[in-house]
Amino acid sequence: MAVGLRHFTARAGNGSGEPILDTDNGEELVHVQPSVSVAVGDRAPESPGTLYITTRQVIWLSELDREKGYAVYFLSLSLHAVSRDPEAYPSPCIYTQIETEADEVEDESEDSDSECSEVLDLSKIREMRFIPSDANQLDTLFQVFCECAELNPEPIEEGEEEGHNWIFSADQLEDEAGAGDDVEWHFSQNPTNTIGHSNGHHDLASSVLELQINDQRFEDAEEMEQDSDTGHHHQSQQ
Repeated sequence: MAVGLRHFTARAGNGSGEPILDTDNGEELVHVQPSVSVAVGDRAPESPGTLYITTRQVIWLSELDREKGYAVYFLSLSLHAVSRDPEAYPSPCIYTQIETEADEVEDESEDSDSECSEVLDLSKIREMRFIPSDANQLDTLFQVFCECAELNPEPIEEGEEEGHNWIFSADQLEDEAGAGDDVEWHFSQNPTNTIGHSNGHHDLASSVLELQINDQRFEDAEEMEQDSDTGHHHQSQQ
C-alpha cells in the first residue's frame, strides 16, 4: 500500500466517471461531495472537483481536468479536523496532515521549493485542505472522515502499547475526569460527539484531553469552595 499523497486518475466510463475502487478486496464508496476545491501543501486551491470518501481512502478528482486527481489512504492521514478560523486559513475547510514514506523533517526551504515548483512532488506533501463550496457540509464531511478512519486502525507492532486512534466523547471526558489521576481511557464507538481525531502519536489528542481534565478539576474545586462557604454561613447563623 502506497504511503502519503499520490496522483489518482483511474476513472470509470472512459475516464469521465467515478473513481475505480478495489471492490474485489472490499473497498466501498461511502460519501460523494461535489464542488470541493483542494489545496495541496502551501499551494492555492485547485479548481472545484468532486470528493469521494471510501472505506479505505480519500479521493479528489478535478471536474475540469480529467487527468488530475489526488488520493490518500486513511492509514496515511495522521490527523483531520474542521478549520473555520480565518486567521488559520481564509476559507472553512477540512484540514488534514499526511504521513510521508520517509516522514523526516526537512529543511523549510526545500519544502517550499517542492510545493511551489511547477512539478509537484507529492512525496513531500504533509498537509492538504478540502474546501467545500457549501461550508455547511463541513460537519458531515468530518463525521464521515471519523467513521472511515475508525475502519482503518493503525497497525500495532509487537511490543507497542495499544493507544492509537483516540476519539473521546464529551460524556466520557466528564465521567473519566472525576475518577482520579490513574485513568484507563476507553474508545468511543460513536463518533457523533467527537471533539477531535488523531490517528497516531500526536500531541493534539493529549492536549485536548489535558485541557478537558483541568477544566473539570477547576469546576470541581469551585463547587467545593462554594459548599464550604455555605457551611460556614450556616454555622455563623446558628
